[in-house]
Amino acid sequence: MTITDFTIRLLTALFAGLIIGFERQWHQKSAGLKTNMLVATGASIFVLLSFILKNDDATIDVTRIIAQVITGIGFLGAGVIFREGVNVHGLGSAATIWCSAAIGCIAATGLYLETLICTLLVVLINSFITPLDNWLKDRKMK
Repeated sequence: MTITDFTIRLLTALFAGLIIGFERQWHQKSAGLKTNMLVATGASIFVLLSFILKNDDATIDVTRIIAQVITGIGFLGAGVIFREGVNVHGLGSAATIWCSAAIGCIAATGLYLETLICTLLVVLINSFITPLDNWLKDRKMK
């Protein structure tokens, strides 16, 4: 992998995290711009590292690092979830962080169109499903 390819993949992950984080920040959620950018970029760095190591040693399984990213992000996501009485808050932010990590992994593989599709889907879900979700919750309470 050339340094140019490395940089393009890393910047793609960073930009995807920026788009997702912007939407979260716009809606004043706990995990916003910086968090999603760092999560997507960090996940991408780990995957890119696995590709670099694989080039040196054919016995390395690149999917093992991706599996560890998934586990690590689970702990990070748990940090934004909190309980207030009978209500639980932050599940959407935790799920968004998880998606940002997955998108960072996709970007690191060089699947640019797929990265864009996933990024847009996450933003669409957070932007348009949240009002529907709130309406359904309000309807249930009446």
